[in-house]
Order: sequence, then structure tokens, then C-alpha cells
Amino acid sequence: MSLTEKRQSQTGIQRSFEPPAPLRGTKPTPTLNLISLCAVIRTVWRLDRVTRLWRNGGMRHLFALCFALCALPLAAQQMVEVDVELVLAVDVSRSMTPDELDIQRRGYAAALSSDVVYGAIRGGMIGNIAVTYVEWAGESSQTVVVPWTLIDSREAVEEFARRLTAWSSPGMRRTSISGALLYSADMFEANRFTGLRRVIDISGDGPNNQGPPVTQARDRVLSKGITINGLPLMTQDEMSSTWGIPDLDVYYTNCVVGGPGAFVVPVFSWDQFAAAVRRKLVLEIAGQAQRPEATIRKAQAYDCLIGEKVWQRNRRYFDLP
Repeated sequence: MSLTEKRQSQTGIQRSFEPPAPLRGTKPTPTLNLISLCAVIRTVWRLDRVTRLWRNGGMRHLFALCFALCALPLAAQQMVEVDVELVLAVDVSRSMTPDELDIQRRGYAAALSSDVVYGAIRGGMIGNIAVTYVEWAGESSQTVVVPWTLIDSREAVEEFARRLTAWSSPGMRRTSISGALLYSADMFEANRFTGLRRVIDISGDGPNNQGPPVTQARDRVLSKGITINGLPLMTQDEMSSTWGIPDLDVYYTNCVVGGPGAFVVPVFSWDQFAAAVRRKLVLEIAGQAQRPEATIRKAQAYDCLIGEKVWQRNRRYFDLP
């Protein structure tokens, strides 16, 4: 067989193992660039200066780098395909009581474990999802409670719920929806999953009051092909009357959510929380384009810096930076 035929044969074998063209929002494998790099290094090997490079150790280092990089496409092919990559980003700012924080964790655990949500997971094109649970507050205050987990069985759901309900932590200061969105978007780049869709499910009881303007963060996230859905917590207490806004659902609609099929499900009392989360997860996992029955109104002009203004108005009452 001629050298050309061998190369064609090798190319054919390689292509038979190449993954399909990535969908929007997935992570492409860097196969071509790495193979080109290896070809260049093989050419360098034939140069007259090879002996001197080898003696100096430079060529050995170069080849070690080549072999390490050429192994990356094989590792990249181990990416797990899922219907949805889902970040559950949950507000734990100090405006929420310990009981409310516990209600949130148990509500998400119960929703994921429910028959209707599990049915939506198994009824997808692939039949699984990847999910992670993150708690957030201020601009740099994010905690991964449950890391990226493949949900493809009852056992996986139960283990996720067990880890979630076993967690307990106090609330953290400030409310940075923008920080939570940017942090969540970065999490997609570091996982081992390739989803048909990527979704951030963000919940909170107040507007953004720290970090970049929320609309700037939202637009950066949307530019990556990520959908943002919202769960505004509109329960009433002393803290919400001081730091919250009465139309948080409208704020989320105009300033936070976005992307194909994006929607908002407001929660008006804590006894509605579990049902709202369950309903929201079904819509996100099933990828249904229709929105829930509208309980919000889209404003033509809305002040998306209202949270920052509320903070400036109230901070004089507190000895806070």
C-alpha cells in the first residue's frame, strides 16, 4: 500500500471515531488543531538540529507535550450526552430565614424525586440530564452544594436528594443575581457533559444589589446559548418589605430571564414552593416551548437598577460597607 493510501486509510479510520458535529452550546473537541500540531512536531523531528535539541532536552519536552495533547481528543470523546445541562442556582442571602433555606433544599429534593419530574427526565430524547445545585448570595459568594451529577436512574435521583438535604449552612450577605448568573455560566465549561440544551434555573427573593448590572450579566450568558429561567420568591416578611420590591416577578421578566422558551414562575407563599419547583423542572427538562399561565406583566420600560437604588437608600441605616 502506498503512503498516500495508508494516510487515506488512517484518515478513514479516524473519521469513523469522530463525534458528530456539536450542537449549539456544546463543547467541540479540538481534534484537528492537535493533529496538526503533532504533524508539525514530526516534521521538526526530521530537521538537522534534532540531535542538538535532543541533547538539550528541548525535543523530549516537546514530544511529551505532543503526546499529552494528542490524548485530549480521546478524553473529549468520553463526554456524556444528556438532554439538559441544568444549574439550580438558589438564593441564600440573609433576607431568608434558616427555615426558608431548609424549605428550599427540601423542595428541590422532593421535586427531583417526584414521579412527574422523573418521568420528564426519562421521557427525553436521551433519557437523562446533568444537574448541579449552587447556593449564592453576594457577588463572590457561591457554594456548590451538589456538583454536576448524571441523573439517569432512580438511584441517582435519590443520591442527589440525599446529598442536598444533608447540607446545612447559614445565609450569606448581599444579593448578586449577576454574580450568580456569571458563575453558573462558567460551570457549563468545566463539566463532562454535552447537553442538547443548557439552562440556568435561578431563584431569589430580591433584586440585584451587588456586582455588575444584572442585564449585562444576563446578556453575556445568553450570548453563550444558555437559557435563563426564574423563580422569584415573593413571600412577605419584614426583610422583604425593607430590601425587596413588590413586583419582583416583573423584575425577573424584564431584567433576568431570557433565551428560547424562557419563563418565570413566581412563588407567593412558602406552601406553594415545592409545587412551583416541580412544575418549573418539568417545563425545563421537557423543553416545552409554551410558558406557564401568565401571572406577570411585561413592562415596556423597567428600571433594572432598582435593587442597587434600594440598597443605597437603606444602607444608611446599617453599618455595612
